[in-house]
Amino acid sequence: MKRVFASAVLSLIFATSPLLAQTGPVFDNGMAQIVDAFNNESDWIREQLWVETEFDSDGDGTLDRVHVSVVRQAQTDSEGLKVPVVYGTSPYYSGTAGLADLFWDVEHEVGAAPPAKERYEGFSARTRPGISTGFVQDWLPRGFAVVHSESPGTGLSQGCPTVGGINESLAPKAVVDWLNGRAKGYTAPEGGEEVVAAWSTGNVGMTGTSYNGTLPLAAATTGVDGLKAIIPVAPNTSYWHYYRSYGLIRHPGGYLGEDIDVLYDFIHSRESDRRDYCNATIRDGEYAEGMDRVTGDYNEFWAGRDYLNVIENVKAATLMAHAFNDWNVMPEHSVRIVEALEGRVPVQMYFHQGGHGGPPPLDMMNKWFTRYLYEVENGVENDPKAWITREGDERLDPTPYADYPNPESEGVRLYPTQGGQYTAELSLEAPSEQGVESLVDNVSFSGKSLAQAEYTNHRLLYVTPELTQDVHISGTATMKVRLAANKPAVNFSVWLVSLPWTEGRRARGGIITRGWFDPQNATSMTESTPLTPGEFVEFEFNLQPDDQVVPAGQKIGLMIMSSDRDFTLWPAPGSELQIDLGATSIEIPIVGGRASLERHMGTY
Repeated sequence: MKRVFASAVLSLIFATSPLLAQTGPVFDNGMAQIVDAFNNESDWIREQLWVETEFDSDGDGTLDRVHVSVVRQAQTDSEGLKVPVVYGTSPYYSGTAGLADLFWDVEHEVGAAPPAKERYEGFSARTRPGISTGFVQDWLPRGFAVVHSESPGTGLSQGCPTVGGINESLAPKAVVDWLNGRAKGYTAPEGGEEVVAAWSTGNVGMTGTSYNGTLPLAAATTGVDGLKAIIPVAPNTSYWHYYRSYGLIRHPGGYLGEDIDVLYDFIHSRESDRRDYCNATIRDGEYAEGMDRVTGDYNEFWAGRDYLNVIENVKAATLMAHAFNDWNVMPEHSVRIVEALEGRVPVQMYFHQGGHGGPPPLDMMNKWFTRYLYEVENGVENDPKAWITREGDERLDPTPYADYPNPESEGVRLYPTQGGQYTAELSLEAPSEQGVESLVDNVSFSGKSLAQAEYTNHRLLYVTPELTQDVHISGTATMKVRLAANKPAVNFSVWLVSLPWTEGRRARGGIITRGWFDPQNATSMTESTPLTPGEFVEFEFNLQPDDQVVPAGQKIGLMIMSSDRDFTLWPAPGSELQIDLGATSIEIPIVGGRASLERHMGTY
């Protein structure tokens, strides 16, 4: 027996009676407006169900069902109104574990097996039928239904969490399919009456932040029909890029010692007799075999959790949002996806200068969802492609640009000169033979303290002359290095900084961008080659994308070090790195190119 989420009889009455006017959405200036008839919270219809997926990730012999909640307008019953959906999905809705007991010990040598870690056995979830109140106040009054679902293996959803596994993509796909009449929903996790979303137009938009922003992209990579638009905010688009950097074991900012198995334990909130199976099969099986916390190499395990590898399936219009100072999910995650989507689907970007998270202005999101869910021709696809909040401006007051990187940005190569244990010149001209400079790794010192030191043998620092005018950096800096070490494996870290270093609300100096690389991966990301002590290797890699105006009076500095206390492993002090200055340089993307930088720099 089917239970229909709209009354067929009432729909027929309202459709055929000329005396009863149907309530509908209102649009102005290309955006859905608040409709008084939709704005009475006590009238909203709230329901929950379980949608059947196409996978059995917990191995119990039946297809997993995911827990779903719906909030919709009363008129979807009383007047037979059909509405599109704003949809959010997450592994966090029923709570998460405490992190203190989950992290790996980072105090060990690079390239060595990590110290053993105890396995986590679970916690008490905060399950609740309503799942989440997110999005409801913004979108219900504007004529959108709101749907939430819990990821597999979390809350009241069946299955195993896999952190980037295929079931995390197929679960929201099933919900979109249900909203389009292609998948079945039930009133219970087992058995139950079938329910149908007769009130849905089938047009769905997804959004969310961080992990919740990853899942809209994951759903879009299935190519599911009906998913018309996504607004991922600070999405993790590759778990290898999240937990590794060019093969180096590198942790997300603020979560030293985190790895993919830590995140698995953090979200695994489903309480069921399948928990042991999930732990044994996923965490202690697939992860233990594939995550490789010794070499950090890219392999089949990580490739299966890299959404760039299935980006050709995306059909949803994409408004990507990220912060250039997000050191948790770093900006490369969004930039790499936007670059791959160019020419495939409508794409727009919103960037700001803050930290992790921060969705676009509501009007920007409204225009996006109105255009692609209600199919109102508001011209959003002709708006500027990039919106960037400038330094000192309010986060929700971005400046429009034709594109990102700025179309007028050009790479400018700068070269280090002798004297980096003090502070040496970072020059526009390739100097004559500069020889080799060395540094000694010591993770006891923070990068901030090293950048401010007058002299230290634990880093090399090269700076430009003081800027006489503001310099606009826009794009991705690229580092070329020729390096030798006295050990077979070492950390390698680079900071691009603005000096003098200052702090506080009106700070002018500090970190511009960062990058990390494993010299063992100089020739391949899939196979580490231990260094031969004393022998040089050459490699090239990108720092994190950025768009920043460095103010006049500052100097742009290149700092080279080994271990980065906030991100890398903590080997014992003493590793020695030698840098061949003649084969080492950095290319910085400057708006206006070399001529602009020359005009805006003073002299030593």
